[in-house]
Amino acid sequence: MAEKKKAKPKTKTTTRSKTKPGPKAKGPDVEGLTIRVCVGTGGLAAGSQEVIDSFHTELKAHGLEAAVEKKCVNKTGCRGFCAKDVLVDVILDGSTSTYQRVRPEKISRIVEEHIINGRPVEEWLVGPDYHTFHDKQTKILLKQCGQIDPEDINAYIGIGGYEGAKKALSLTEFEVIEEVKKSGLRGRGGAGFLTGLKWEFCSMSRATPKYIICNADEGDPGAFMDRSIIEGNPHSVIEGMIIGGYAIGANTGYIYIRAEYPLAIERLKIAIDEATKKGFIGKDIFESGFDFEIRIKEGAGAFICGEETALIASIEGKRGMPRSKPPFPVNKGLRGKPTVINNVETLSNLPSIMTKGASWFSSIGSEQSKGTKVFALTGRIKNTGLIEVPMGISLKEIIYDIGGGMEKKNRKLKAVQTGGPSGGCIPASHINMPVDYESLMRIGSMMGSGGMVVMDDATCMVDMSKFFISFTQSESCGKCVPCRIGTKRMLEILTRITGGSGKESDIDLLIEIGTDIKLSSLCGLGQSAPNPVLSTINFFRKEYESHIKKGICPAGVCKALRQYVINAEACKMCGKCARVCPSSAVIWQPKQKAVINKSKCVKCGACFDACPFNSIM
Repeated sequence: MAEKKKAKPKTKTTTRSKTKPGPKAKGPDVEGLTIRVCVGTGGLAAGSQEVIDSFHTELKAHGLEAAVEKKCVNKTGCRGFCAKDVLVDVILDGSTSTYQRVRPEKISRIVEEHIINGRPVEEWLVGPDYHTFHDKQTKILLKQCGQIDPEDINAYIGIGGYEGAKKALSLTEFEVIEEVKKSGLRGRGGAGFLTGLKWEFCSMSRATPKYIICNADEGDPGAFMDRSIIEGNPHSVIEGMIIGGYAIGANTGYIYIRAEYPLAIERLKIAIDEATKKGFIGKDIFESGFDFEIRIKEGAGAFICGEETALIASIEGKRGMPRSKPPFPVNKGLRGKPTVINNVETLSNLPSIMTKGASWFSSIGSEQSKGTKVFALTGRIKNTGLIEVPMGISLKEIIYDIGGGMEKKNRKLKAVQTGGPSGGCIPASHINMPVDYESLMRIGSMMGSGGMVVMDDATCMVDMSKFFISFTQSESCGKCVPCRIGTKRMLEILTRITGGSGKESDIDLLIEIGTDIKLSSLCGLGQSAPNPVLSTINFFRKEYESHIKKGICPAGVCKALRQYVINAEACKMCGKCARVCPSSAVIWQPKQKAVINKSKCVKCGACFDACPFNSIM
C-alpha cells in the first residue's frame, strides 16, 4: 500500500514536467477543446463507450477536470466508415485531427501528446483512404451525423434545427407542398414517387383525421441507412414529420420502426421527449395554431411490413399483409383515413429543403433524380460503409473512387447489385452508367432503399440469385399465389441448378415464372422478387448454361459442382493437404506427389486452403 501511495505523486510530477516546456504549458484552452466520439451501432460495438469513459478518466488524471465538467467529450452518430471505428475527432484551437480504431489503452497517449503538448499521434490518425472515402460524397442527411450529439436537442438547434419547421408553419399548406414539388424530391424507399405529388393527393382528400407515417422498417439485408440517420440525427426525422404533417393537415404522426433497432428507438424517444418539452411537438407548436403529436410503433421485423399497406395493417394491430390498390393510402390508409407514408431518408431531406429552398435541392443530382442518395456500400470492396452521393454519379466513381476498388488485387469487378433483395445485378460492362431512378430501372434493377453489394469474379451469379430469391420467398406473406408459390418454384429450380441437376429447359422456365410473378403479384415485394434472377439470366446466361450443360460452376462456389485436382508439376510433396483432409481422400506418402481420390472427396476445400504452393485447383 505504501508503494502505491508514493507512485501517485510521481506520475503527476512527470506529467507536469512534460507540460511545462510544451506549447500548451498553461494547460490547453478548454474552451477550444472538443473531442467527438462515434456512438453509432458500429462505434458502440467497437467499444466507443469505453473510449469515452477512458477520456474522462485520463483528462481528470492529467489535471483537466474542467474539460470533463464543460462536456468537451461529445457523442456523435455514425461517420459512415464503420471499418475504422472507433473514430475520434480531437479539435484543438480550431484544428481537427481524426483518429481511427481507437481503443481505451490509446487514450492516455492521445491526452498527453496531443491535448496537452499539441502534437497529434501521427501513426494513429486516419490515412488517405479515409479522405478518399469522403471526398466525392455530397452530404446533406449524413452531414451532421458525425458532428452533433444525437441525444441533445440544443446541439441540433445550434446547427439550425427546427428552422425549417418554423418556416413551413409560417406558410400556407399549399405553399409548402408547392415548394416540395419544385424541389423534385422523390421517395427514397422504393419506386421513387414524387413526394410533393403524394402530399398533394392526400391534401385534396376531405376525410379527417389524416395521418403521416415514417417508414423506418428497413428490412433489406445489409441495409442500415435509416437506422444510422435516426441514431445520428433523430431530430431531422421529427422535423420532417412536422413539415409533412402540417402540409397534408395531419395532427398525428407514427414512426414505424423495427424492434431490432433498440438504439435508434431509444434516441427517438429521447428526441421526442426533448422536442415536446421545447414545445416543438404538442399543442400550438411555434405559436402557429397547429397541433402535432408523434407516436412510435415497434414492428416485429417482417420484411413485408416495409410495404405501405402491410405496414398500416401492422399499426392497426392486424397481421402485416398487403391489400390490393386502389384505393391508395393517400385516400384510404390508417383506420380508413387519408395517410401519407414516407421513409426516413425522404423526411430527413425536408428541413434542408425548407431552409435552403427548392432551387438549392434541385441543383443537386440529375435531371429527373434530384438531391442525394444514401447507400450501404458492401461486398468485395476495400472501403465498405455508409455513403451519401449526388444522384447521377457513376457506378465507377462509387466503386473505385469512394470504395477504393476490389478488396483483393487479383480479383476483378463482376457485378453490382442494387435495390436490396428485390433489385437487379448490374454487370461490370455497365460500370459507367449513372446511378439514378431511370437508369437503374432501364437495366432491370432499382434504387430501392439503398443497398449496394459489389461482387468480384469469385462470385457465382446463379448462387447469388438463389440467395436473394430464398430471402424473398421466406419473407413472402403468402397472401397471393404468384408470390407464395412462384418464388418457391423459382427457388427449387435454382437449387437444382446449383446442385448439379439442372435441365436445359430450366433457364426459360425461370424467365417464364419470373415474368408471371412480376405481372400478377399483389404488392411490390412479389412484383420485384424475380429481379435478381431475371437480371442475372439477362447478363450472365452463359454462367447458368455452364452449370447445366457442363456441370461446372465457373466461380467454383457451388459445392456440388466442385472438382479438386492436384497439379503434379506444382506439388512439393509436403503432405499438408493430406493431413487436413477429413475424409482421407488425399493419397500421399513421403517424397511422393499427392493425388485426390474423387470418390472419397467431400469437396470441403480444406486441402485447397492448406496448400501453400497453389498446386490444388
